[in-house]
Amino acid sequence: MSDTTGPETSDALLGPADIRELAAALGVRPTKQKGQNFVIDANTVRRIVRTAGVRPDDVVVEVGPGLGSLTLALLEAADRVTAVEIDDVLAAALPATIQARMPARADRFALLHSDAMLVEELPGPAPTALVANLPYNVAVPVLLHMLERFPTIERTLVMVQAEVADRLAAGPGNKVYGVPSVKANWYAEVKRAGAIGRNVFWPAPNVDSGLVSLVRRTEPLATTATRQEVFAVVDAAFAQRRKTLRAALAGWAGSPAAAEEALVKAGISPQARGESLTVEEFARIAEAKA
Repeated sequence: MSDTTGPETSDALLGPADIRELAAALGVRPTKQKGQNFVIDANTVRRIVRTAGVRPDDVVVEVGPGLGSLTLALLEAADRVTAVEIDDVLAAALPATIQARMPARADRFALLHSDAMLVEELPGPAPTALVANLPYNVAVPVLLHMLERFPTIERTLVMVQAEVADRLAAGPGNKVYGVPSVKANWYAEVKRAGAIGRNVFWPAPNVDSGLVSLVRRTEPLATTATRQEVFAVVDAAFAQRRKTLRAALAGWAGSPAAAEEALVKAGISPQARGESLTVEEFARIAEAKA
């Protein structure tokens, strides 16, 4: 584990002993069901904040702050932080942790006690960045929901399971390219932004983690089709990914012949497969049917 007593680590950030002490005081035992793995290394949270490019004027939204290790590092760097926490005990404790460890910044922190998938609005100014250690079991739906709901989020950095990171950042033709890759690319330029070892978590997960950076497109994708129409094509194409698009899109288009007609109109081979198409090409197919 990296040294957490280096000159750059202030006392405000949580170390391994702090995390365990907090958890014990709250009676919190991290559970697999909730996908809870708390980051116990101050250098790692600093690295995440650095990689995310958090600026002093940023309004950051964090999903699943847990005991607050990343929250404190974000508060050091950003203008303000809004954390979304579903767990009753953790949500109740976090404001006190912020007050105790970073009192000068406590008025810059807001907590929303909610399921991130149900969040429609956030308190305070509109968020400019999303930085989060996302629970593995809900990482993709939460990420896509936040990007869709909050168009002001320009930059995102999420820590997810390594294979989810690979999937999100994959390009056409890659064997792990699929629905998450295309949908994330609808909103943003997506790339892998580093790997995170297992020993910085408590409990240590039995999978590796990865960082994914998403920088929102400055111009939305040029298409007359709606997001829902494009995503419907993507879902249909990958529901039967071994099939040609003519066959895979038959249900979506109404028949194999109608699917072929839309594909030809969009300039795409009916014999192609979903994994070879860019998000722009999916949009053309949606337009062709509309």
